[in-house]
Amino acid sequence: MTDETFGLTLADALARFEAEGYTAQFGAVEGGVVRCYACHVDTPASEIELDELCRVEGSSDPDDMVAVAAVTCPNCGCKGTIVLKYGPEASLEDSEVLAALADHRPRGTR
Repeated sequence: MTDETFGLTLADALARFEAEGYTAQFGAVEGGVVRCYACHVDTPASEIELDELCRVEGSSDPDDMVAVAAVTCPNCGCKGTIVLKYGPEASLEDSEVLAALADHRPRGTR
């Protein structure tokens, strides 16, 4: 998470990433797997390139904890986002994917 993403709403984060070319959508699948909805290929989250991560917490409800990850599909090269809940309200699929996403970003940009 960078200073530029601090305090963004979910809609703000998605709009920002879309403006940067992250237009595809991804979803969490059981077993720590990410599904690209552009090419419909499932990939282990550990093999997905994480370009940026933005945490979003609801201003009216701090328990509304969501992470928006900007990722690139290793199969088709599409750039897009995956929205993952974390904390006590997170699904097993979201938790597994968030824990397994490979963060290859240079230190200082995390």
